[in-house]
Amino acid sequence: MAASVWSGYLTFGLISMPVRLFSGARGSSISFNMLHRTDLRRIKQQLICSEEGTPVSRDEIVKGYEYRKDEYVVIEPEEIKKIEPKTAKAMEILEFVKASEVDPVYFESSYFMVPEEAGRRPYALLTKALEESEFYGIAKLTMHNREYTVFIRPHEGGLMLHTMYYAEEVRKVKEFGAPDVELKEQEVKVAHQLIEALADEWNPEKYHDEFQENLKKLIETKLEGGQIAEVEKPKKLAPVVDLMSALKQSLAQTEGRKKPAAAATAAREAAPARKPGRKRA
Repeated sequence: MAASVWSGYLTFGLISMPVRLFSGARGSSISFNMLHRTDLRRIKQQLICSEEGTPVSRDEIVKGYEYRKDEYVVIEPEEIKKIEPKTAKAMEILEFVKASEVDPVYFESSYFMVPEEAGRRPYALLTKALEESEFYGIAKLTMHNREYTVFIRPHEGGLMLHTMYYAEEVRKVKEFGAPDVELKEQEVKVAHQLIEALADEWNPEKYHDEFQENLKKLIETKLEGGQIAEVEKPKKLAPVVDLMSALKQSLAQTEGRKKPAAAATAAREAAPARKPGRKRA
């Protein structure tokens, strides 16, 4: 079983339940080691004291805060433990907000919230209430030497927790936003048709990192002594001059390459049912 990243109590009102948090997602990619080109041996990185110029072992390292140029105050792990707020072990729901009002830009990291045996009933109650009311809970939680404001939302019969970016952490770009241009009604209509033509059911399993897959093939090819095939690069597209013409061409291309499986399914559904009969000898 995966190790939990936080354990404590979730509370709302006078209701309290013991819960654990587990990482909800983790990025993965092919990693490379740094090698010395002449003998292909791994390069070691040493921690060097900038004053003495000598290597330092990890047990000699402490955390320090620079309060003035080249002057530090040392902070020990035990001292950090002493000042941990109550949210290090107790997560209190402060308020509930409409799910439709929460902008996804504020979502940071995701965690599965799992109840301990003693918390199963209140956990189920909170999950059902959030599902039916379409609200998210807002709480505070301390982990990894930081206090987070978090969202708690229902998901597939359980509760997910998402750490939240604070408003001052969400960047503002003044150039961002739809430009002030006049669009023709027919252009908008064809754009809707293009969206509908490309519409499909949400299935996260069909999306893959093609670059990582190509890296794996590259490694296998080099190990087998094969020839590396170059991936075809996209052609440089010219700026759109006639928006309506580009929309119509896009729609025609999309309709011309319907998915074979989808086309076959549509054909089966449209075909009349065959009556059972005797097989030919």
